[in-house]
Amino acid sequence: MKIRKGDNVKIIAGKYRGKIGKVIQILPEENKVVVDGINKTIKHMRSQRNNEKGQRFEFFAPVDSSNVQLIDPKTNKPTRVGYKVLDNKQKVRVSRTTGEEIQEQTA
Repeated sequence: MKIRKGDNVKIIAGKYRGKIGKVIQILPEENKVVVDGINKTIKHMRSQRNNEKGQRFEFFAPVDSSNVQLIDPKTNKPTRVGYKVLDNKQKVRVSRTTGEEIQEQTA
């Protein structure tokens, strides 16, 4: 998967098209990502005991990774991601539009 945790992404399809957020979590086996502030969902839980109240949980549901596009840190525009192998056999992510290496963003 070319998107990583901490990347800024733009939603390119669906209800939240055009919104920008930061990737919180990656689900590679499902090919999905969780983006902060996107696809907010509410889940209701019934009370387990008689004297307890029910609860509502709000969380951000996963979005398919094909519906997000990485924002290039240098140009602040959405870009596709490619890979390039350096001399020391290290594989790095590269912006397809500018051809420059994408630096890892630390949280």
